[in-house]
Amino acid sequence: MLMASSVFESILYADTFSTKGMREVFSDHSAINKYIEVEIALAKAQARLGVIPEWAAMAIAERASSDVLDFQELRKGTERVGYPILPLVEQLATACGEAGKYLHWGATTQDIMDSALVLQMRDGTILIERELNSLRKILRVLAKRYRDTPMAGRTHLQHALPITFGYKVAVWLSMFDRHAERLQELKPRLLVGQLAGASGTLASVRSDGFGIQAQFMRELGLGVPSITWHTARDGLAETVQWLALMASSLGKVAQDISFMMATELGEVYEPFVSGRGASSTMPQKRNPISCEVILAATRVLRQHSALILDASVQDFERATGPWQVEWVVIPESFIAASGALSQANFMLDGLEVKTERMASNLDITKGLIVAEAVMMELAKYTGRQAAHEIVYDACRAASEQNKHFAQILATNQQITEHLNPDQIETLTSPENYLGLAPEMVDRVLSHEVSASDDSTR
Repeated sequence: MLMASSVFESILYADTFSTKGMREVFSDHSAINKYIEVEIALAKAQARLGVIPEWAAMAIAERASSDVLDFQELRKGTERVGYPILPLVEQLATACGEAGKYLHWGATTQDIMDSALVLQMRDGTILIERELNSLRKILRVLAKRYRDTPMAGRTHLQHALPITFGYKVAVWLSMFDRHAERLQELKPRLLVGQLAGASGTLASVRSDGFGIQAQFMRELGLGVPSITWHTARDGLAETVQWLALMASSLGKVAQDISFMMATELGEVYEPFVSGRGASSTMPQKRNPISCEVILAATRVLRQHSALILDASVQDFERATGPWQVEWVVIPESFIAASGALSQANFMLDGLEVKTERMASNLDITKGLIVAEAVMMELAKYTGRQAAHEIVYDACRAASEQNKHFAQILATNQQITEHLNPDQIETLTSPENYLGLAPEMVDRVLSHEVSASDDSTR
């Protein structure tokens, strides 16, 4: 029986809008195992400091497992209590026997859930980072390959000046290089555990509080918080903002490519897979499916970025409601981002680049795309404003008479008295007016952002 009510769980859409790996990171099974991992780490830390007996910590580590749980009872208990930790601890304590009375010593529900969530987010960022670094490598290859391939640059959806396709790709790459830098910068603020007790003061283990906290974080491989963050959620919110920001860059790439796939342009295409992007009624269609999925994901993430900011406004020392918003926003943000990145890697790794169409489109205005080149050269003799007026009139004449720009210039005395035929031909050839586009590609390619070491997990 098909019961999924979300695209992220759907048998039809799950692998389109997300990835299996990220769904596993934020699955119920993963969350429960993280809760147990955190409880075991707490017991080990406390035993090391003599707060609970060593034998009790050993028994907890040995017996606390999802294998001993009755998940139906856990579900019922969660519905009754409102949170899963109390019913979870009750079942684990029973399984641990005499040692069970030392389980969850001095902790509160949110300590366990927050620390477990950070562990999930750590696993999630590892998967995101791998996909991001893969994407950057693909873009570097494309930027280098098409460094000198001329195409029309467009502003306000109209021809502006010539660029190269490598330049366009390098602009995309520069965004993801910065996202890689941002990720390294935010990790120390995200990867911090939580252990503070009921009101965040560690009152139940006062004399040993800081020591337990430090040992606990060492067990989990997380940073020690300077103070309780039960209602100070900026680290979590920043991470969702980062995911949304990265997704917006993916959306920019997807929008560019989907426009360039338009029949009238035909400059690039998503990889050909038989039947992909097909219409049920129009056999000729080749729709930009990856682009569409990416653009959908960016919209989800932009909404979630606003929602997590709203949830960051929390009352007093434990909030009434905003915390639960995170349970929806954070997993869905990671899952949607993973899907968008996966689609982008697939699309760009097999991107079909039609250089002949780029060249054809570049000449579609019959030289008008380099009117600035003529104006700037003419300005040396007439001044910029006068040159602008002269060239503007020539552009109008070329459009109205449907002639090549060079033909109009060659018959304009205001121009020919300063520019000879060879100069006019050179100035009206788009490939001669690429500016520093190729050199800008080189600058981006020379910039390396080191990838983090996954062994830090």
